[in-house]
Amino acid sequence: MFNEVKKTLQWGEETLTLETGKVARQADGTVIATLGETSVMANVTFAKSQKEGQDFFPLTVHYQEKYYAAGKIPGGFFKREARPTEKETLTARLIDRPIRPLFVPGFKNEVLVMCTVLSHDLVNDPDIVAMIAASAALTISGAPFRGPIAGCRVGFEDGSYVLNPTVDDMQDLRNNPEQRLDLVVAGTKDAVMMVESEAYELTEEEMLGAVMFAHEQIQPVNDLIIELAEECAKEPFDFVAPDYSDLFAAVQAAGEEKMKTAYAISDKQERVAAVAAAKEDIKAALSEEQLADANLGSALKKLESNVLRSDVVKNKRRIDGRDLDQVRAIVSETGVLPRTHGSALFTRGETQALVVTTLGTGDDEQFIDALHGNFKSNFLLHYNFPPYSVGEVGRVGSPGRREIGHGKLAWRALQAVLPSATDFPYTIRLVSEITESNGSSSMASVCGGSLSMMDAGVPLKSPVAGVAMGLVLEDDGAYGILTDILGDEDHLGDMDFKVAGTENGITSLQMDIKVAGITPEIMQTALAQAKAGRLHILGEMSKAISEAGSFSEHAPRIETMNIPTDKIREVIGSGGKVIREIVETSGAKVDINDDGVIKIASPDGASIQKAYDMIYSIVAEPEEGAIYKGKVVKIVDFGAFVNFFGKRDGLVHVSQIENRRLNHPSDVLKEGQEVFVKLLGFDDRGKVRLAMKMVDQETGTEITKEEEQAE
Repeated sequence: MFNEVKKTLQWGEETLTLETGKVARQADGTVIATLGETSVMANVTFAKSQKEGQDFFPLTVHYQEKYYAAGKIPGGFFKREARPTEKETLTARLIDRPIRPLFVPGFKNEVLVMCTVLSHDLVNDPDIVAMIAASAALTISGAPFRGPIAGCRVGFEDGSYVLNPTVDDMQDLRNNPEQRLDLVVAGTKDAVMMVESEAYELTEEEMLGAVMFAHEQIQPVNDLIIELAEECAKEPFDFVAPDYSDLFAAVQAAGEEKMKTAYAISDKQERVAAVAAAKEDIKAALSEEQLADANLGSALKKLESNVLRSDVVKNKRRIDGRDLDQVRAIVSETGVLPRTHGSALFTRGETQALVVTTLGTGDDEQFIDALHGNFKSNFLLHYNFPPYSVGEVGRVGSPGRREIGHGKLAWRALQAVLPSATDFPYTIRLVSEITESNGSSSMASVCGGSLSMMDAGVPLKSPVAGVAMGLVLEDDGAYGILTDILGDEDHLGDMDFKVAGTENGITSLQMDIKVAGITPEIMQTALAQAKAGRLHILGEMSKAISEAGSFSEHAPRIETMNIPTDKIREVIGSGGKVIREIVETSGAKVDINDDGVIKIASPDGASIQKAYDMIYSIVAEPEEGAIYKGKVVKIVDFGAFVNFFGKRDGLVHVSQIENRRLNHPSDVLKEGQEVFVKLLGFDDRGKVRLAMKMVDQETGTEITKEEEQAE
């Protein structure tokens, strides 16, 4: 009944298995990939014809984590997986980016790739397994896919690269000083296609070494996919890329000079208008048959690409007249909003980000429910890209894949320099509003985020800047590397290479390649050029602010204290009674974690101190010989009970009240009276013994023997 095919490889410390032929046989390609005990099923289907008028490649990648894979039931009212989580969205992008350029040019049939996590061993991250499964499913599907690709994760520990580190090793790298890198690389046998990383100030040489290490390690996986395909791949889909050379020649003849003139305009809005006008002029010169050709859009795009690319490679000239390694003019401003905790406006050419910092307490941490467990995050970064930022109209809805992906890239770049939670016990939320965009708004978010946090008083280890690099690579091997690319250079170029970091090293690297043939030499040159650009931007940013500023008066103040874990119950009290009383009495917010770390937050320092004192009185032990201020709570024939330390009461015997004989304690004391007492110690039954007579009741200081004799 089944025609099963199974291939196995010992890959690093785990066994990788690819199998097909038993499950989901009606899909064009289905592969279940298993690494350790983590299994992901990838299903590929593609339309056998192109929709009429389709002028783009409609590839859709979905990645789904099923809670049953880790033996969990989803939270929420419906107990069912709902909209994609951030991890699912980012992983879908991670798979999409390296496979998209490998479809045969001109193929515009709809393609759907679905990856479903079936089992998770909590050791091997399913994102890498999903990428491998998707590549294998595409390779055997018959689709015009020029793969396969494979991917892996690389860590960096004690100066050595680690293949596919565990989930726990990669969790919360900021608080794990032994791990300095979380790098994902995807590539074919001959080329690196995609890089995504979170790093902790690695040098350019270390990052390049990690990429090359990853490319070497994925080759056995590519070979395994080819072995699988040789045995069970379907016949290749009968697709021949359309030949529109005659149409392109007509388009070129009608408008090449006009397009060159349009691309010589440096202002984006004027250039966009001129390019649109040139296209209309070209169309006016074409026949009705040529206008009806479905490849007209491709021909026009090819003309734009040729104009831009030839200027870069042959003339070393860019659209806006800059040198290839020149960064656009930068203006950095901080404190631009009066009521926010921190704000910055970062402008680089025609790209601008308004980034706002808000400081919160432990209650504001984001609770993340993941397959490998639940955890909290105290650093949030949200990126918004409204239509007006590029002068367009459009629908505004919930964040899309682009917003989530760009926000995560900026998050990775900045979190490496955040102070530890013990040194800075705040929840930090950054919001980047892209107000203008013409190239690399994610890197503007990094720069603006760094400035905004310093404006809010966050003690960053170092400022962070980011720059986007581009590449134009011609068939003859000639190339030009562009620093701080424009939107058109990104759209029509061969590489989008984003590098962020401090003056000491790289904190994030993201690379997408549209063509094969990116050599280590090109990558090394791009990294060196990016470093020069990054250092220049850091210098421009320092003109606005060079170190953390003062706290906004509107931001909460947070103090931390550590208590023994066996005292947590006493601070909380039965049903939370004690902690509620502390909050109500002091006016401060109090957050206690399981490790005994208490965060006390309030804009008012007096409220924080009051809450601190109340908690301290509960968890601390009174010291023998110390003097305390207390209140008489009960008077009896043989003395008075005084509440002197939190909830703790002690007896002042009648003989210890004054240096004279009293008929009754009520001769000098009354209930509710405040007195100073000295802790003499504890009797055999643990009862507290207090004394008043050796303490000056006005000053609270101990009376010396000389003072007693003088009296």
